[in-house]
Amino acid sequence: MNILSRTECFELIKTMNMMDHIIDHSVMVSNVTLFLCFELKKNLQYINTELATSAALLHDITKTRSFCTKESHSETGGSLLMDMGYPEVGNIIRQHVLLDFYKTDSPISEQEIVNYSDKRVLHDRIVSLDERLEYIRQRYGKTNEFKNRIRIMSQNTLNLENKIFSRLDIAPDQLSNHVINEIKRLDYF
Repeated sequence: MNILSRTECFELIKTMNMMDHIIDHSVMVSNVTLFLCFELKKNLQYINTELATSAALLHDITKTRSFCTKESHSETGGSLLMDMGYPEVGNIIRQHVLLDFYKTDSPISEQEIVNYSDKRVLHDRIVSLDERLEYIRQRYGKTNEFKNRIRIMSQNTLNLENKIFSRLDIAPDQLSNHVINEIKRLDYF
């Protein structure tokens, strides 16, 4: 399995001329992903932390250009990484907006961790799921079709939050403090 290193991720980010605020968002999503992976691996050894954090750092890799092209940045970002020889990373990026499957009875996947982490970061701040989903409703819920898609995605994400946190020793509202404390402790990002 090919996975980009943290250095390689930042080289690609530079090549893609990502806007600074999108980089800041991506770094925080990666921080949340890293924390969740560390915590989940205490009980779930199969989680691939390097894969998840690489995909989290690159999840918005084509978002800057999508403002002009109107492309689906999750689709084109996923395709970009697949074409570069990183199919597993690309598959996670492709699913960071909407997962292919929302199953409460399946093992937690790297796709789910990155998808959920993205739903907890508004700009560069870790926020409650409610706050992030309200932002998505306000920003993207302009048509009835999108309002309905957001409503379904919101319920699926709430179920995903319950699935993830049923395996953790913390509650969702404690995530921000734990991630920030861990970042400070590790001086990671």
